[in-house]
Amino acid sequence: MVDTLGDFVVALNLMLADLALPAVERGFVEQTIGKGSEHLIRRTLAHAGGAPERFHDAFERYQHHYLAINGRHAEVYPGVVEGLRQLQAAGLKLACLTNKPGAFARPLLAAKGLDGFFSLVFGGDAFAAKKPDPLPLLKTCEALGTQPARTLMVGDSSNDAEAAHAAGCALALVSYGYNHGQPVRAVRAHAHVDRLDALDLSTLLLKP
Repeated sequence: MVDTLGDFVVALNLMLADLALPAVERGFVEQTIGKGSEHLIRRTLAHAGGAPERFHDAFERYQHHYLAINGRHAEVYPGVVEGLRQLQAAGLKLACLTNKPGAFARPLLAAKGLDGFFSLVFGGDAFAAKKPDPLPLLKTCEALGTQPARTLMVGDSSNDAEAAHAAGCALALVSYGYNHGQPVRAVRAHAHVDRLDALDLSTLLLKP
C-alpha cells in the first residue's frame, strides 16, 4: 500500500553511519526488504562489512532512526485509497498484516490516512513467526472471524504468496511492490493487478 523504500534507505544509512560503516545503495535495500527488520539488519550489516556481533547495537540504532523518520520518505501507491474504499463498500472486513514491526506500521498507516480502513493491524512482532510462515495469516483470519478459504489476501511478493498458499487463502498480487528483485507476475496467484482499485472481487471471492 505504501512505498517505504525511501524510509528504509535513510534509516539504514543513518544506522550505518552511527556504526562507522559505509552506506548501502538503494538497489541493495530494494532487493533485501520484505522478511522483517531482523533479516534486513543482519543482511545490511554483512553487506557493509560489519561483524555479526554488532547486530544488537545496529538494531537499536535502526529502531531509533526509523521511528524518527517513519513515513517522511514514503508515498501511498496510486489506486490504494480508491481500492480500499471499494473493498470497504463491498462490506469486507479488512486487516493489515505486515512484517514491519507494529510500532512502525500503525503510525505509518495513520500518517498516510489509511488507518481508518482497517479493523485490525498486525505487525511482524505480533506472532511467533513472520510471513512467509502461514501462522500470521492464519491468526489474522481467526481474529477476523473468517475461514482461510473464504479470505482474500492481497500482497506484493513471493513471501505473501507462500503464506497465502500455505494458509489456503485466495491471493491477489499487485505488481508494484518489492519482490526481492524478481518480477511478481511470475509468482503463482489467483490474480495480478497493477493497482488495488483494479481488483475484480467477483472472480476472487470463493464460493461457499
